[in-house]
Amino acid sequence: MLSVGVGPFSLSIGHLLLIMAFVVALIVGALAGRKQNLPISGALADIFLVAMVAARIGFVVRYFEHYQGDWLGIIDIRDGGFDVVSGLVVALLFTGYLLWRRTSIRRPLGMAVAAGLMTWGFTAGVIALIEDQTQGLPDVALTDLNEQPVSLDSLTRGQPTVVNLWATWCPPCIREMPVLEEAQDLYPGVNFVFANQGEHPETISRFLSAQDLNLEHVLSDRQGGFGRATGSQGLPTTLFYDARGKLVDSHMGELSKASLARGLERFGASHLEPSPTKEVTSR
Repeated sequence: MLSVGVGPFSLSIGHLLLIMAFVVALIVGALAGRKQNLPISGALADIFLVAMVAARIGFVVRYFEHYQGDWLGIIDIRDGGFDVVSGLVVALLFTGYLLWRRTSIRRPLGMAVAAGLMTWGFTAGVIALIEDQTQGLPDVALTDLNEQPVSLDSLTRGQPTVVNLWATWCPPCIREMPVLEEAQDLYPGVNFVFANQGEHPETISRFLSAQDLNLEHVLSDRQGGFGRATGSQGLPTTLFYDARGKLVDSHMGELSKASLARGLERFGASHLEPSPTKEVTSR
């Protein structure tokens, strides 16, 4: 499962785990500090905020080249660009600082942070283990824009494949299309497949023409089978399959050049040699 529907919204599993870990930390901290009437919710919120800022800064530093010419993109967190290691290290350092300076809340704060980290680490590990054993290219009914059946295996050709689940009514899908269009020209060693969810091929063709998009493998998934098979509850969702057809990464939400580069890294340098014959122009 890649995401969970919450009313009209969708949350990725990664975001849901963070929220769950934070809630567990709040509960444990409240119980631990109840006897001494020591509220620590403010301290936990500070730790969480510092961790998120550090994770974002770490991600931007790591993929800084992809933000050239798009300086506002640095603060646009809709691309989901966060570096877990940076956030975790800074969170632990800041927690240590608070434990040193505020001795009165040392015990409940320490217990709360430990409970949150264990909840996040354990659940993330279990989910990753399950997905490692089960996730592969799903066998779903897809057609091209002429309504002819298409086998996804026939498109992969033993190469790494990026599958983008999208729809014409989805604003973040539309915003990320130029990024994916540029990438398909830049990386010939990677297949890019655009699986539209639930719309008629004629609607898709009109959209591509109106947006002046030149995409190679645009398919129609009229029944939304791909989303159901992969556990995707929201659009856009981008899936990264290695040459053996195994899911190695996923991203729910709008892609930037930087967040796409992070996903492509899972394929290895040998597949990411830029094309010497195609000139890519930025939109």
